[in-house]
Amino acid sequence: MTITERAPSTVGGSGYDLSRFERRLIGVHLFVAIIALGIGSLIGPLQTFEYSNVNLYQYLEPVLQSYYQGLSLHGVLNALVWTTFFIVGFTTFTTIRGLRRPLRHPRINVAGFAVMLIGLLMAAVPLLLDQATVLYTFYAPLKASWAFYVGLTLVVVGSWISGLGFFLTLHAWRKDNPGVRSPFIALAGVINAAMWQIATIGIAVQMLTMLIPWSLGLIDATDPQLARTYFWFTGHPLVYFWLLPAYVSWYGMLPKQAGGKLFSDSLARLSFWMFLIVSVPVGFHHQFVDPGIPQVWKWLHAVLTYGVFFPSLLTAFTVIASLEYAARQRGGTGLIGWVRALPWGDPSVTTQLLAGILFMFGGISGLTNASYNLNLVVHNTAWVPGHFHLTVATAVTLSFIGITYWMVPHLCGTQLWGRRVALVQAWTWFVGMVIFSNAMHMLGLLGAPRRTPLGEALYVPDEWNGHLLRVSIGGAILLVSVILYLVVMYKTFRAPKVEAALVPEVPIAESLRHPQLTPVWLDRFKPWLIAAGLLVVLSYGPQLVDQIMDMSLNSPGPDFKVW
Repeated sequence: MTITERAPSTVGGSGYDLSRFERRLIGVHLFVAIIALGIGSLIGPLQTFEYSNVNLYQYLEPVLQSYYQGLSLHGVLNALVWTTFFIVGFTTFTTIRGLRRPLRHPRINVAGFAVMLIGLLMAAVPLLLDQATVLYTFYAPLKASWAFYVGLTLVVVGSWISGLGFFLTLHAWRKDNPGVRSPFIALAGVINAAMWQIATIGIAVQMLTMLIPWSLGLIDATDPQLARTYFWFTGHPLVYFWLLPAYVSWYGMLPKQAGGKLFSDSLARLSFWMFLIVSVPVGFHHQFVDPGIPQVWKWLHAVLTYGVFFPSLLTAFTVIASLEYAARQRGGTGLIGWVRALPWGDPSVTTQLLAGILFMFGGISGLTNASYNLNLVVHNTAWVPGHFHLTVATAVTLSFIGITYWMVPHLCGTQLWGRRVALVQAWTWFVGMVIFSNAMHMLGLLGAPRRTPLGEALYVPDEWNGHLLRVSIGGAILLVSVILYLVVMYKTFRAPKVEAALVPEVPIAESLRHPQLTPVWLDRFKPWLIAAGLLVVLSYGPQLVDQIMDMSLNSPGPDFKVW
């Protein structure tokens, strides 16, 4: 079937039906994402077992050479590959289904996927050959193979290309629908793509001017401080690139699944525009202990980091209000008793509700990281992975899993296999992450370093031992949860086709107030893009000029390798 050929489809739901080509394009994104999650998450528990001095790497040679190679694979596959491929596929879906029209230039989006896939394969080879054991942050002066850097760059470039396809599709829709408010799920996905285009400027400059030339031998050394600044220009907005698609579901789909409506279309749009503005200029809060960055810039980025908390509070208020409305429509009563009336028997709903619960604690620990004084206590300790396993590994990943529980059956024309198994998967993830993350936070407060095989350390205090054991117990439960998820996805994909009426519908929530009553300034890109650009220039421009002018490419020589 060609790109432009459209076949009638009776797959789930009313309104616009996806063509076979569109289902396949979205499906291959999800396929790569789920494979990456499966491999990365099967490797992840190996690190947790090591905390209890159970070293399984010795049985996996020569596939895995060390704890650090496994940690690098886990971080890259779970934090970069799983998320990016899922987000691009999901945004393709929300753009098409939200606007109820095909992609304006589908070959652009096909090219985007192809470039991402080529980049993934390029980066995978040195990772598997132990030539890119630099962790997913790949800080200089740790040095990887040139193929790793070029591969990751291509993954980003591919996401840019797909983003262009989303922009052009929304632009075409607006030309055909003048004065009509853009459908929320489509607009929100494009806003996230726009934020990503801005945020990845930092990592692109780092790759093209420093790491790739260095790895190819074109320059002899690098400047670690400038490289870190470039990385964190992208590194923290990366968190919101992960989170905002989950928010698309929480705002625009979960209320429908719960039996209600979106509480406020205006607040939903406002929160996304605020994320566009304040997500990028916050990177220096990751560099509080770095020398060479004046205190005033660290203070400014700390303030802006606290500013990011405001749209998160808007999200919490609006989503909870939407869920309460849905629960009361279902007969829920009481101040908090309405929570019991939510459809906890629906695996897609349950996974996202549990993700939201743990994300509240992840947000609180994130505020600790944003505080200069408190950050000095927890910086580079086990507290940090404890925090981001509540955010990217739960709020994001568990929400994405919940989305696949209706989206994969919808794309395949089947029903979800094993609803009870999927519910067990959701709760085991929740319980395992509570145990794991709490233990990591406690270890961080006790001074345990991150990125360290503590099971092999000779200096472990007795007060750490119980928490180290809990890390391993949590990791074992999470391993069970991941296996259950992979089984559910495989069985659902292989399930027989069913009648259209039995296929899950696309859960797009209506707003309590008609979207056309939303102020027009909440449906315009130009003022928000200008504001975002100005804030980035003001918060990064002077300091980047200083660091570039004082750049010293002298660390280290070309043969530096620590693994």
